[in-house]
Amino acid sequence: MTNTPIDRRRFLQTASATTAAAIAAPSVWSPAKAQARQETLLIVSESGPNNLDIHGVGTNVPGYEVSWNTYDRLISHEMKDVNGTAYYDRDKFKMELAEDMAVGDMSVTFKLKKNATFHDGTPVTAKDVKWSLDRAVSVGGFPTFQMKAGSLEKPEQFVVVDDHTVRVDFIRKDRLTIPDLAVIVPCVVNSELVKKNAGPNDPWGLEYTKQTPAGSGAYKVTKWTPGTEVVLERNEDWKGGTLPKVRRIIWRMVPSAGNRRALLERGDADISYELPNKDFVELKDAGKLSIVSTPFSNGCQYLGMNVKQPPFDNPKVRQAVAYAIPYQKIMDAVLFGLGKPLFGASGSPAASWPVAHQYNTDMAKAKALLTEAGYPNGFETTISFDLGFATINEPLAILVQESLGQIGIRTTINKIPGANWRTELNKKVMPLYTNVFSGWLDYPEYFFFWCYHGANSVFNTMSYQSPTMDAFIDGARKAAAVGDAATYEKDVKGFIETAFTDVPRIPLFQPYSNVAMQKNVSGYQYWFHRRLDYRALVKA
Repeated sequence: MTNTPIDRRRFLQTASATTAAAIAAPSVWSPAKAQARQETLLIVSESGPNNLDIHGVGTNVPGYEVSWNTYDRLISHEMKDVNGTAYYDRDKFKMELAEDMAVGDMSVTFKLKKNATFHDGTPVTAKDVKWSLDRAVSVGGFPTFQMKAGSLEKPEQFVVVDDHTVRVDFIRKDRLTIPDLAVIVPCVVNSELVKKNAGPNDPWGLEYTKQTPAGSGAYKVTKWTPGTEVVLERNEDWKGGTLPKVRRIIWRMVPSAGNRRALLERGDADISYELPNKDFVELKDAGKLSIVSTPFSNGCQYLGMNVKQPPFDNPKVRQAVAYAIPYQKIMDAVLFGLGKPLFGASGSPAASWPVAHQYNTDMAKAKALLTEAGYPNGFETTISFDLGFATINEPLAILVQESLGQIGIRTTINKIPGANWRTELNKKVMPLYTNVFSGWLDYPEYFFFWCYHGANSVFNTMSYQSPTMDAFIDGARKAAAVGDAATYEKDVKGFIETAFTDVPRIPLFQPYSNVAMQKNVSGYQYWFHRRLDYRALVKA
């Protein structure tokens, strides 16, 4: 394989002085320099954060990584072993800012650690917890819908009992409520600091926290150059868990996959992800790096269609597209086997997710359906994707473009910068696009609440509305809350079959999260958000 060369001297010079000291090969060995290198992790990826606050408008997926490592939540998950990889345990929780959790019939009470402080030294109190949870359910957009997914909807649900005790009242029985308190969104924010930097048009201080984290987490952001670099230093006073082994994280954005691979192979970078799958296969075969591949929990890559826009308002057009997708070519030429097929199934789907649908590549059937829909000569449209994840999205879009062209659907590929992707997606103006969705809470009804429910305006980016679908999703959530297994299974199968018949989005495959690390790096954990948890990483 030929890699695009990178000027190593220029790469190092553009880093901060600390970065250069940490990663440049010293001319004279010294214990201090060796220690600095050992305590620094250099991560390289295709794209970086556009916002450091998970509550911000349009915060992209890389932004989740910063928020996860710089803020704490009341609780988090324990880990378990899955095929040799540390994997979050969906059903077991551990304390983070809380030292104790008492779950009652219609509420849960948290006792806070009395020695926890924010990065500026301010003590963490129950008032900060309430203000933060109030913020999450009030800012709108993704954070508020995430809270709603666990029936956390109103500020009145969050009650300060005393300085170190907070109670969360339930508005209904919902098995997703406690897990929803362990995701990225309900992070605890330094309320007094943020309020000082808020304004009448920005009461929650979102402009301030976009660039300045105000958390109590294990790491502090010391430098952020959008599109180039994030530098984080360990919070020596962190009380949310065991102090991390790695003192400094340097996260560099290197758009070229060839350059990222070269940096890994030379030992200049410690960790990378978002490489082409072909590279991961070759690097694994070479045996010089540690390669971890883990299926996305509750997730799939899909092709979405805006059902409010002609011609995709016609179900037969959507079914025609589903039969025209070159599924196996995508598996072979884009994924190189690092993915689970979600197509070509026979019989009724199981009551689990993700599962394969019945569509397979059948160009004759696709052409016939397009003719039945009134488009015998096809039509013109665009296919859009997130340029921040181009290593998968771009070859996938090209294969889809070629295949749709065979039935007369002429597409122009629209590449959207990663920093803008979430905003453009939520405008719901793209007629045809590819994207990944992975539900943070690993339950089928959670995925479908986000992606198919008519009341959801965030990730139901197809503008899909179906009373039948909504009834199945709502029914499954209610059945799960009271332990009615038979009704739950019926409703889960109902919403999956409805999704495959109406096909507003076409599942393509369940992706794998692929991470390449130097052999002396350990402690990698797979999390529901698929981003790195720096707190567990160790460098020998």
